[in-house]
Amino acid sequence: MAEAAGTERKKRTITEIRESKKTGEKMVYTSVLDYTSAKWAEAAGVDVCVVGDSLAMTCHGHPSTVPATMDMMVLHSQAVRRGAPRTFVLGCMPYQSYHTVDRALANATRFMQEALVDAVKPQGGRSQAHILKALVDAGIPTASHIGLTPHTIAMFGGFKIQGRTADAALKILEDAFAIQDAGCFMLEFEAVPAKIARVISAQLEIPTIGIGAGAGTDGQILLSYDLLGVFTDFKPKFTKRYANLTEVAVAGLKAYVADVKAGTFPDDDHSYGVDDREYEKFLALVQKRRHA
Repeated sequence: MAEAAGTERKKRTITEIRESKKTGEKMVYTSVLDYTSAKWAEAAGVDVCVVGDSLAMTCHGHPSTVPATMDMMVLHSQAVRRGAPRTFVLGCMPYQSYHTVDRALANATRFMQEALVDAVKPQGGRSQAHILKALVDAGIPTASHIGLTPHTIAMFGGFKIQGRTADAALKILEDAFAIQDAGCFMLEFEAVPAKIARVISAQLEIPTIGIGAGAGTDGQILLSYDLLGVFTDFKPKFTKRYANLTEVAVAGLKAYVADVKAGTFPDDDHSYGVDDREYEKFLALVQKRRHA
């Protein structure tokens, strides 16, 4: 929740996030990718800033999340931590950064030590349960991500809704229990039918967040660059645009271009002055130099 004016914001804790399942408080997660968007999120009262590897697309222009690297994720996470020092930060582990226990532990440790994130989030359920458990057993707060998992979109044949058949929905349920049994404090559903996500969430003891999974989860996440209208290459069905910053930005840049072309910027209000006597002395020195 946003703090009242004049009070210092307190970072949400793992305990509070876990307890939200019992208290019924809807947790608000937002994927941010830099210092400025993190500052916006903290000022708005977002509960958890997620440094998602979707930044490979929204920030670096790649067609998928696969090109995101640990170096890239750590760099962005460091910027987010500086921008949101009083907000819980969750770092998403990029493609192939957790395919073995040793690799997962090494990369999660980088997130915790170098970027000072509060938790990490790989992707996967039953197939990754041993990885998730190893991270938790090592004392690293861990969440996971099921439904549409962007790291495996090639196997899905693209960005497609998951869990539309009874058997597919049961698999997601089993993945969810595997994540819970591994000791994770939270899980994320992506692109799962709302009714399916609601039923599965109700079966669990840990809180769930959803992106394209309806209102039946315990919290929601959207990408800040999506909901603010910064990233406009495409708009997912589940994204609600709360602003259109690209429209505002382009209009501002067009006005700047026009002013420069017309010679009306910079004007005196946007230029530095100099003492008249020093200016006259300077002109005299320039004249002397020309005739030396």
